[in-house]
Amino acid sequence: MKKSLEALHTAFNKIRTGRAHPSILDGVMVPYYGSDTPLKQVANISVEDGRTLAVTAWEKPLIPVIEKAIMKADLGLNPATTGDIIRLPMPALTEETRKNMVKLARGDAESGRVSVRNARRDALSDSKELLKEKEITEDEERRFSDDIQKLTDKYVAEIEKMLQTKEADLMEV
Repeated sequence: MKKSLEALHTAFNKIRTGRAHPSILDGVMVPYYGSDTPLKQVANISVEDGRTLAVTAWEKPLIPVIEKAIMKADLGLNPATTGDIIRLPMPALTEETRKNMVKLARGDAESGRVSVRNARRDALSDSKELLKEKEITEDEERRFSDDIQKLTDKYVAEIEKMLQTKEADLMEV
């Protein structure tokens, strides 16, 4: 269930809010010496101002490669290179874009809830299996089921809280 929360957190970081944040580029992979390498392992990513990211490559020949990788990642960002620095201005979000981002966030949250419920189902089937093999008593199995349900409710509530925060963040102008 914790992994579901972590995955949701990662998915929410990829949804841009109009403000510059280095985690937007977490999914960008750069071809580096024959293998795809995460951007943050071949360059320094910093926030220049509230709406601009600055990417500084550690090796000068990587600059055009990084630029292509950012364009290929389809994040809606247009890199502007000046010497050794690649600047990524964050485009202002329109109302329609914001609503689409909220839909994406809701879809990611629903995936997180489904994942938590799947973990609950697996744990309950394990407890029933233990009961069938007479390794635990019926009382222990019932207590275990109640504990699993409480955990599930806790994680689903956490997902809801994360979703509300992200929605508020996205709709903020």
